[in-house]
Amino acid sequence: QEQLVESGGGSVQPGGSLRLSCAASGFILDYGAIGWFRQAPGKEREGVSCISSSDGRTHYADSVKGRFTISRGNGKMTAYLQMNNLKSGDTASYYCYLSQSCGGGYEFWGQGTQVTVSS
Repeated sequence: QEQLVESGGGSVQPGGSLRLSCAASGFILDYGAIGWFRQAPGKEREGVSCISSSDGRTHYADSVKGRFTISRGNGKMTAYLQMNNLKSGDTASYYCYLSQSCGGGYEFWGQGTQVTVSS
């Protein structure tokens, strides 16, 4: 069974840090990229970050550049999102996704993990 499982969400104060993890299993084919998007209530889905499976190139939304870092685990189907200096505007459900390429459509995603930034 194909699935993506996210973990690591939680509640932090502004300026705090969290590290999200994503583990994919059951996929027969490799995907070209793995990444994260987020969605807050009443807002549109926003692509946060992506990393290419072939060359490890990373991409970030302008809103998180310099604060978030995406990385891969030992396998191409594992990814992490280190989030530092979190702001209230980062509050959202974060979803790990697979795509053929960074910038491509979200082809498969997990159930999401909640990140809440509040004082």
